[in-house]
Amino acid sequence: MGSMTGNVPLNELGEFLKKRRSELSPRTVGLPETGRPRRVAGLRREEVAQLASISTDYYTRLEQGRMQASAPVLDVLARVLHLDDDERGYLFQLAGKPTTRTRRRGRQKVQPQLQRVLDDLTATPAIVQGRRGDILAWNALAAALVTDFSRIPEKHRNYPRIIFTDPAMRTLYADWEGSAHIAVTQLRMEAAQYPEDPRLIELVGELSMRDKQFAQWWGDHRVAARTVGTKTLNHPVVGELVLDWDTLTANTDPDQHLTVWTAPPGSPTHERLRILASWAAEQDLPASAS
Repeated sequence: MGSMTGNVPLNELGEFLKKRRSELSPRTVGLPETGRPRRVAGLRREEVAQLASISTDYYTRLEQGRMQASAPVLDVLARVLHLDDDERGYLFQLAGKPTTRTRRRGRQKVQPQLQRVLDDLTATPAIVQGRRGDILAWNALAAALVTDFSRIPEKHRNYPRIIFTDPAMRTLYADWEGSAHIAVTQLRMEAAQYPEDPRLIELVGELSMRDKQFAQWWGDHRVAARTVGTKTLNHPVVGELVLDWDTLTANTDPDQHLTVWTAPPGSPTHERLRILASWAAEQDLPASAS
């Protein structure tokens, strides 16, 4: 066979992308099944594009062999399409890109100093969040306040994902829209710092597909840092809680943040937190492992 010339490699890349997406179902990539019939097998182009956080037009031109793709986009597409190492290498080869993997940051582990603080906080709900809002650690009272994080698979233990995908959060937060919007603006701020983080891109793509409000707010490009604020929660056990939240950043790892919820001493919420702590002890809710 003679060497490929012209747009043949790009055409083959497009055919390869089409074949791989035809083999995936919405359920495989975490999208809800609508029950409506599909005109094509597998994922639609717009679904792949949104999961990869690129425009449908951009992805369409890739499949049609009308443009080159950057290495970061190829890396994200490989994750979205669940390619194995050989398929990923083939994808990069067709695109004429080096096959060296994009350097990825290792999985974060809670800093020992923050873990010790969590272990000592028995009357104050607290969690440690890492990159993308991943929940790295929590104490028992935080599990009682928000949700039993130990029941959530580690790869889905992410605050923005929980607030948008767990129906209970829409009842727990009195102002769910306000809380969810803040989560999006904080995530958008982090995206500016790590624009090529594959897991962040994958998270944004998934939530954009699953929730129209997330997609709208993400498109607004509003940003906010993790600082301080007040939230009102309608807790199913102790009733209304008006909590001040504050965020402390670890000097040993600026990507780790300790968030605590407190209430003024003598306030109704302060008393209800004590009741919640007693209830959590009775339920034997687990904190994260030290």
